[in-house]
Amino acid sequence: MGKICLKGLKFRAYHGYYDVEREQGNLFEVDITVKTNFHKAAVDDELSYTIDYEDLYSIIKEEMDKSSKLLEHVVQLIVDRVLDELKGVKWVEVILSKLNPPIKGDCERAIVSLKKRSDD
Repeated sequence: MGKICLKGLKFRAYHGYYDVEREQGNLFEVDITVKTNFHKAAVDDELSYTIDYEDLYSIIKEEMDKSSKLLEHVVQLIVDRVLDELKGVKWVEVILSKLNPPIKGDCERAIVSLKKRSDD
């Protein structure tokens, strides 16, 4: 087994509980890690035997392009799609950060994460 990670994916998106957040948008950062068996890809040097980074990115981008009220909902959608659509993923973890969330205080980011196995 091995891990494939994409770190620091940046998006301008329209997630938030308040209407103003969904209208004005905010900056978000996504990190994703998947566990898969890529031994055959490592030996044969063939992309078809592993998880394609572009497939991971496409799923994340599509879900970030949709407006949601809760970050918890967004990470659930990403995790479910990765497990449903990408064969060979044994587990996935998604970390979603909202930069400078609109709270009454200094806060660099709000973070929501979810890890799920393929058999959960």
